Amino acid sequence: QVQLVESGGGLVQAGGSLRLSCAASGRTFSGYAMGWFRQAPGKEREFVGGISWSGIITYILDSVKGRFTISRDNAKNTVYLQMNSLKPEDTAVYYCAAKATATMPYNDWGQGTQVTVSS
Repeated sequence: QVQLVESGGGLVQAGGSLRLSCAASGRTFSGYAMGWFRQAPGKEREFVGGISWSGIITYILDSVKGRFTISRDNAKNTVYLQMNSLKPEDTAVYYCAAKATATMPYNDWGQGTQVTVSS
């Protein structure tokens, strides 16, 4: 199990940028695949993107392609979500999650960080 703590959320105007960070502790972070999810009020949780243990981006949600990117620094036990050209519809609580293998479901979750994009 890994413990995850997100940071970097906040209020930003449309067109702005934010970088979310997810710091991990516990088991060996470098072996885990990581993902970012989001949940807007009244909507289901949505998978934003995933990154393998080696840094390969395995998935990016169509609606954020070209605007969001995921990266990780295994030396710092941190995964990032860089969000550019933000839109009001990106407003949500963003969560990072971890899984020990590519075929497992995500089973370790952070507490989430709020991102609010004003128009």
